[in-house]
Amino acid sequence: MSLRRSIYKSPAQLRLMIAPGLATAASLDAARALMRPGVTTLELDAAAEAAIVARGGLPNFKLEHGYFHTVCASVNEDVVHGIPGARVLGAGDIVSIDSGAILDGWNGDAAFSYVIPDPTRPEIVAERQKLSDVTEQSLWHGIARLAEARYLNEVGDAIEDYVESQGSYGILTDYVGHGIGRSMHEAPPVFNYRVRQKGPEVKPGLVVAIEPMVVLGSIDTFVRDDEWTVATSDGLAAAHWEHSVAVHKDGIWVLTAEDGGAAQLAPLGVTPVPIP
Repeated sequence: MSLRRSIYKSPAQLRLMIAPGLATAASLDAARALMRPGVTTLELDAAAEAAIVARGGLPNFKLEHGYFHTVCASVNEDVVHGIPGARVLGAGDIVSIDSGAILDGWNGDAAFSYVIPDPTRPEIVAERQKLSDVTEQSLWHGIARLAEARYLNEVGDAIEDYVESQGSYGILTDYVGHGIGRSMHEAPPVFNYRVRQKGPEVKPGLVVAIEPMVVLGSIDTFVRDDEWTVATSDGLAAAHWEHSVAVHKDGIWVLTAEDGGAAQLAPLGVTPVPIP
């Protein structure tokens, strides 16, 4: 008889996920601090790795078969899984950085998008900044719903409702969030859009990485010749935001945010509670 691993962690296991979450957050902070024209995506990768190692962790992306970097760096029409390299960032670019750390056998995973200022193209910058803001806020609306949800797929309802309220954007359906714990990618899937199924029960021990990917145009994508980078078929810009979130007996806690998500969740009426 085969035994399926439970998607719910014990209180002790939840506590072990705090450190890799904070190491992941530190890696994103390090990459964000370097964002400016003239910097290469490989330099962002090196800064993120140094931040993870400084906290006693290792980059978990390097454990993915065939991947050799700390972050995924996706620029403009590249949505996710962009490989860091010699590409030089330019003014007006929208860049998403996805990173993860493993520490003592437990994983963190998070991402942010950043629009590099360009005073010569204010319309482009404003359009991309709004795209990033809508994607980020859809993530926080999804996290806020998790705090009160009975079933996991209510998160996708909240994300889609928010994105639709902000204008004509597309939510990628081929790529979704996931559970996280001993492995970076675990069951259950976390949809960023409305589905008919309820999904698993939201109860203490559930830990998920919520990661909406939103585009300016069509949700059709293709994988580039590097066999990793996912790009929009119409060449329009994309944004990607992600956090790892734990549900425990007293509430929720965003593992990949220094304050557990307090600042962003307060306007939504949610107060995260540290994991006891």
